[in-house]
Amino acid sequence: MSELSTKTSAGEESVDPAARARARRDFRFLWTGQSLSLWGDQFMVLALPLLAVDVLHTSVAEALLLPSALFFPFLVLGLPAGAIVERLRRRTTMLVANLAQMVCFGVIWLLAVTHVLVFPVLFTLLTISGCAVVFFQVAYTSYLPSLFTDPGDLHRGNARLALSESTSLTGGRAVGGFVVRLLGIVGAVAANALSFLASVTALALMRHQEPPRPVTKRERGWLRRDIGTGLKFVSGHPQLQPVILCGTLYLLFLSMVDTSLVLYCGRVLGLSPMWTGVVMGAAAVGYPIGNLISARVAKRLGTARAMVTTISVSVTGILAMLALSTLGGTAGALGLIAGSIVHGIGEGSYIPTSLTLRHRVTPPELLTRVGSVQRFAMWGAVSLGSLLASGATAMVGLRAAVWMGALAALLCIPALLRRGILAEVRGAVPRQELS
Repeated sequence: MSELSTKTSAGEESVDPAARARARRDFRFLWTGQSLSLWGDQFMVLALPLLAVDVLHTSVAEALLLPSALFFPFLVLGLPAGAIVERLRRRTTMLVANLAQMVCFGVIWLLAVTHVLVFPVLFTLLTISGCAVVFFQVAYTSYLPSLFTDPGDLHRGNARLALSESTSLTGGRAVGGFVVRLLGIVGAVAANALSFLASVTALALMRHQEPPRPVTKRERGWLRRDIGTGLKFVSGHPQLQPVILCGTLYLLFLSMVDTSLVLYCGRVLGLSPMWTGVVMGAAAVGYPIGNLISARVAKRLGTARAMVTTISVSVTGILAMLALSTLGGTAGALGLIAGSIVHGIGEGSYIPTSLTLRHRVTPPELLTRVGSVQRFAMWGAVSLGSLLASGATAMVGLRAAVWMGALAALLCIPALLRRGILAEVRGAVPRQELS
């Protein structure tokens, strides 16, 4: 039981005000540190492809391979990480992982500023950083339920963390354009390394004591068995299985669009790096709107209908932003912004609702393993999507590759509308609400 919960004489759980205050303090540190780190990540969205093309003089297709270096480790380590982190303290895991990322980007900056950075070394360092991201994300997405046991508090916490991600998309990319202009491409890499330092400091200031892990003997084959338990739970669950499959297909094809978007704005729309950042930042304004309305939408429609509705809105927005961008010039840029706002509202509402559903239906002892299955499938799909984008760009060109990803993203809707999600939408099972 969490330190927040105590038992009343009637046997019902109540909340210790002092414990809740400590939890809120620690959540503020977690929220602040992750927010700063996310802003630094958005600097890299702009800086990495420009670093490859303009500083290292690689081809566009090669530059589009860089996101695969960050996300490919999820395909290799995603499942084992869940079983391993299950036996570790999650805050310590997050600390070590972010420290490793800080070192990686610090080395990239040092090599770039001394003019000895080459593409294979950049790709390798990004892969090492991606390995750290795997362990951070598995620990991070399983940590919050140890702070908040009330479903409403948990959803609000997830919504705030999603809001940080959304505002980083909104502000980080816009600011990133100015950072690249002010500090240069290499200076933006240094700014990202400093953001990880801020995150490490914030995590170190947290005082929450996680519930002790059950002591289990590491018998021969324990890792394989633990991974199998997580996979079996997800594949057999009537709600989690369609949700994770939907997310996997969505991110696979959305990453084809996202990976190419910086170069699409520059090469197709003819925008400068600064204005590319402004356009991408302004386009992400829909995400925080979606985060803020997610609980209300889920309460009004029920969890399943809310997810089906919001993911449909998101995919519609992706198609609209590319269709409107074909107008060219200022009209094309404004169309890209308008479509992306719709896309952001849908995705921004979907993410906290689906994450809270996972937290609610997963037993505490399986949280990290189920989280690792989700990250393996969904974030691994981002790596494959960037490979698809690179291959499609080499074969049919940048514009066609972006459209291929946008159209294929429609497949996530029928993937979600199955099994327990479909039954709830039809009213065959009681509607779930997030209070």
